[in-house]
Amino acid sequence: MTVTHDLSILSLISQASVLVQLVMALLAALSLISWYWIFRKWFQIRAARTKTNEFERDFWSGGDLNALFQSATAGRHQSGGMERIFEAGYREYTKLRAKSHDHGATIDGARRAMRATYQREVDDLEAHLAFLASVGSVSPYIGLLGTVWGIMNSFRGLANVGAATLNQVAPGIAEALVATAIGLFAAIPAVVAYNRFAHDIDRIGIRFESFMEEFSNILQRNLR
Repeated sequence: MTVTHDLSILSLISQASVLVQLVMALLAALSLISWYWIFRKWFQIRAARTKTNEFERDFWSGGDLNALFQSATAGRHQSGGMERIFEAGYREYTKLRAKSHDHGATIDGARRAMRATYQREVDDLEAHLAFLASVGSVSPYIGLLGTVWGIMNSFRGLANVGAATLNQVAPGIAEALVATAIGLFAAIPAVVAYNRFAHDIDRIGIRFESFMEEFSNILQRNLR
């Protein structure tokens, strides 16, 4: 008589050992959280890129710096990273220019203010990227732990069987391999998203740094 086994995914998960089920649950939770941050970061980076493009267009259109500053101050909560960098630099520039006639100190102060704001903006963009990197690197090993444990249990059960057949071994190994599959399902999107987001943030950071240098040159020319 041939004994048939239900090898559907849900059946394999429900019949797995407690430790393997815990591993699967942990991996599923990591996957859900990583997808949450993938979408959050995607929208955040897209908004940062759009606002940077808009501010660069306004800045290089030849408008008055005081008008741009007032606009940035009025829309502080809706402004982008580059606009906040400009606001911080120009505020420090006007403050130091009114107090001191040392042009070098004025420009240095504006640069320091922009650099501090730049660091905050980049840190905000990079927030939770480390979590995606951790999920991408650790999830396969967590899944492998569940797989190894499941295979150990499968072979332990065969110790009391006189003649082992593929029909007896297959269900245990299949349910163990599900843990590895879930681990890869959690890891691959996290790795791809991390690499893409890191590249996009690096490009935005380069644009911020280029703007700071160019704006510093403009402020320096205004002091002459």
